Parts: sequence; C-alpha cells; structure tokens
Amino acid sequence: MIKFQELGLRNEILKGISDLGFAEAFPIQEAVIPVLLAGRDVVGQAHTGSGKTAAFALSMLQEIKPKQGIQGLIMAPTRELAMQISAEIRKFGKYTKIRTATVYGGQGMGIQLDDLQKGVEIIVATPGRLIDHLKRGSIELKDITHIVLDEADTMLDMGFIDDIQFILDLAPEKRVMSLFSATMPTEILRLSEDYLTNPKQFLLDADDLSGEGIDQSYLVIKDRDKFKYLIDFIKATRGQCIVFCSTKYRTRDVARFLHQEKFNSVAIEGDMSQHRREQSMGKFRSGKAEILVATDVASRGIDVPRVGLVINYDVPNQELVYFHRIGRTARAGAKGKAVTFVSYSSVGDWNLIKRQIKVPLTDLNQEMGIKISIPDPLKRQTPSRRYGGQSRTGYSRGGRSGGYGRSDKSRGGQGDYRGKKRYSDRGSNKDGYRGRSRY
Repeated sequence: MIKFQELGLRNEILKGISDLGFAEAFPIQEAVIPVLLAGRDVVGQAHTGSGKTAAFALSMLQEIKPKQGIQGLIMAPTRELAMQISAEIRKFGKYTKIRTATVYGGQGMGIQLDDLQKGVEIIVATPGRLIDHLKRGSIELKDITHIVLDEADTMLDMGFIDDIQFILDLAPEKRVMSLFSATMPTEILRLSEDYLTNPKQFLLDADDLSGEGIDQSYLVIKDRDKFKYLIDFIKATRGQCIVFCSTKYRTRDVARFLHQEKFNSVAIEGDMSQHRREQSMGKFRSGKAEILVATDVASRGIDVPRVGLVINYDVPNQELVYFHRIGRTARAGAKGKAVTFVSYSSVGDWNLIKRQIKVPLTDLNQEMGIKISIPDPLKRQTPSRRYGGQSRTGYSRGGRSGGYGRSDKSRGGQGDYRGKKRYSDRGSNKDGYRGRSRY
C-alpha cells in the first residue's frame, strides 16, 4: 500500500487524514483517487468496509473550492448512510473550510434550509428529499462538478432509479462522476452507460462475498431458545455488539429483553422518529451503549470500529444482506466475529447462504454438543433459490415470536421510500420488488 502523501492530496487534507490515524491508503483508495483527480469517471465495485467512502470523499475535497456554491453531490439510499458519509467528509475536510450539508427524509425541512442558507459546497442526500429541495429551489445543481452514487444497487432495490435519473438530468453534463455498488445488476450497468463518460472500472474484491477476516459461525436452535444463547454470546464478547433482526417487531422484542436483563443497549428500526434514531446511533458510536439492536435498514449505515461481534438473531432472506450485516465488524482490516442463529424453520434459507461463504464456518452445534431435532415436515421444505427472491416454503413465518408475519407497506421511516414507480417493474411480477427484501 502507498502513503496518502503519494496521491497528490493537499496538505490540509493530509492533516485531517493524519488526525484520524491513517497513513497508508487502502487498495480501492490507491486505485480510485488518482483517476478521479485526473477528471475521469469511475465505476467501483468493492465489498463493504473497503474504504470507498474515503476514495470519493478525498478526491472531492481536493478539487472543490470554498465559498463557490454547491459543487459536490453524493446520493445515498438511506438516512443513516447519508449521515455517516457526511460525518466522514467533515473529518477528512476538517482543515479545508469546505462545508457539508445532509438532506434526507424524516428530518424537518426547516433544519435543512438553515444549513443550506449558511452556504455549503457538498450535499449528501437521499434522492427523495433532494428532489423536494430541487423543486422548491433551495438546492441548485448548476455549479456541480462532482457527483457520486453510493450503494447504487440498494437505491435500485428501494425504487430510486427514476429519481436518480431525474436528478442527473438536471446536473451539468461537464462533471466528474463515480458510481459505487456492491453488486452490478443490469439496471446499474445501464445507468452507468447512460450517465458516465468512458468510466474506468474497478472491480476490486467483486467476487469476495466470503467475509474474509471475520470468524463466522452458526447455531441451529429452537426459536424460543434464542434469548438464552444471545445473552451467553454477548457476555463472552469484548467490544461492542450489533444484533440484527428481520423485522421491527422482533427488534423491539429483543431490545426490551436486553433492557430487562440490564444490558446497556439501544435500538434502531423503521418506525422510530429521526431524533430517536440519531440518539440511538449517537450513544452507540460514542461507546455509551454496548449493544445495538437493528433491522436491515441500518445494515449499510453503521461504521463503528469497536464492533467485535455481529449476531444474526434471524437468518436474512437474501444472501447479500448476510454479507452486509456481518460487514459491520472487522472494519478496515480489523478482526471480528459473526454468529448466526438458525431456527429450525430457517435451515433451508441458511443453507442457501452457506453456499456463498468461501471461508471455513464453525458449526457451533457440534462444538457445543447441542443436538438438532427438526420436525419431519420442516425437513421436507425446499426453498427456492433466491438472489433477492422470496422463500416459497410451505411453513408459516407469522406471529411476533417469529417476527416475519407483518406487512410493512408504508415503510414508514425506512430510508427515503416514497411509493415511487419501480424501475424493475417488468414482466409478470407486479409488486415492483421481484420479491426483494424490503429493508
């Protein structure tokens, strides 16, 4: 790895990087920063925790000039990720006098208008709220010179593709643009062809869905026994812990249980107000809370170096979601652990995920001497193969204890979803998600 000084960054940026304790660039930073500084567009595919935020943020800070209007635009799928990106930019740009504003749904428009009126050079936004500002004239894109689409595949899943196209059509044609995505479905590739000019592609670790550097294990148990084992694993862990649940109802149940057991924990789920979500994340990031219980809405917006353990309280219903979850530990080359609780009814779903994991997995049933006794009807269920598809097993997932039986059609508070037309509404599937997980 090369040092940041060798990338041609200004001294005030290097000073901000040094304050954060960084000296050497990660591979994606080493590859992407010189290309963006040369004025060429970039398409980057890299696994979570690889350092891509710094790759586009440092390039943008290098080129943008203070007090000359909004020159940089970064779009992200969720408010958590948008706030995280803004926080990182402010740290890197501490000595540059470049100001950043974050705009997202769920926060009062007045707060954002006040920030914008003070004068900013970089906007980090979720697409829906950005369009609100564009329509009322509080944000203009005429001076934009740098655009970033972060987590583009998630924005596609959440139905933002039309919004993104609307926004890009308003931006100047002469700009440096980068697109980052964990996966590259056809729609994202088409988007890059339409809006990026001769982009240089960096498919760093594109095939690495193994979660390398993370000690991964699983435990097959009855659903009602999960609370007991949750406590055991948390007590045996040093550092902070994130517990991922599949629904907001399950999240509330687990958070309530941990409070009853006197653990210092906070929760994040879709129906919480923005203030409460920020309050919870603030406590967790500062270390005042040791445990975060979260739905998948937060799985791409958590970057806390001290997370030593991720527990999948429920098996996710998408293979990629599993890797996004466990990527919250072992950040930036550190080590971490991930444990997945597999209820008897989720064995089929877990088997699909196991096929994608390329590192050794620890079978905790064997290690701990816990016998499995799955009822015959469940053994016979064969879920369909899904990269974003729904399970078609015959068993029910209803009820609060299972945490699967709720419909969340309004998606209140999750990301910036506004009931828009789906870019993927093609073929016979009319729900616009093609059975994708609604996180």
